[in-house]
Order: sequence, then structure tokens, then C-alpha cells
Amino acid sequence: MKSLEELKAIRDKMQNQVSLRDEDTTATRVVVGMATCGIAAGARPVLTAFSDLVQQKGMKNVVVTQTGCVGLCQYEPIVEIIEPGKEKVTYIKMTAEKAAEVFEQHIVRGQVKSEYTISSALK
Repeated sequence: MKSLEELKAIRDKMQNQVSLRDEDTTATRVVVGMATCGIAAGARPVLTAFSDLVQQKGMKNVVVTQTGCVGLCQYEPIVEIIEPGKEKVTYIKMTAEKAAEVFEQHIVRGQVKSEYTISSALK
């Protein structure tokens, strides 16, 4: 059984990891589809990977959130990256490993990882 202090520490860590109500319009948003189909396809480790990376790098300008059904079940897990003033980028069939690559290339370096996007699947 966990002590009250341990439970508070876990709560605080999770609140820092995933900000579900942040309305900062200057922040980059990483939105992970967490409907039943996304979760069944493996979205939880993807959400955790992005959350952990944002926290590890101390990136205050990046918010990781979750959403319900995106409507593209065959492409789950789906991650949308929304940067202020830019077009939304939709990544498909994500894994925790791909999330780390997308984080480093897209979030940190500003370069879309094209081979993981939905547009690559539609060609």
C-alpha cells in the first residue's frame, strides 16, 4: 500500500507530464488519440513516451494532451502535432520508439518526419 506522500508525488508527476487543460496558444500541442481503437493499437506507450520526453527535456512550450476518436482507426495509434502558425501534422501507426524519433526530429529540430505521416500512407 502506498503512503499518502507517495500518492501525492505520483499525482504531481502526472500533472506535470500531461496537461489536459492548458490553453496556451503559443505552445506546441502533441495530441494522442486515446479512444478505444487507439488504446487497443498501443496508444498508451506513445502518450507516455511523449510525456516523459517533454518532462525530461524540460520543454515548457510543449503540451501533451489526449483526444477521443480521430476517425482513422486503421492508422492508430495517431499523433497530431499542432504548432502555432503552422499546418497540423498527423503521424500514424506510432510506437514509443517512433515517438522518440518524432520528438527529436520534429519537436526539437523543427523537421517533419515525413515517412511516419498520414500523407506518406496516402501516396
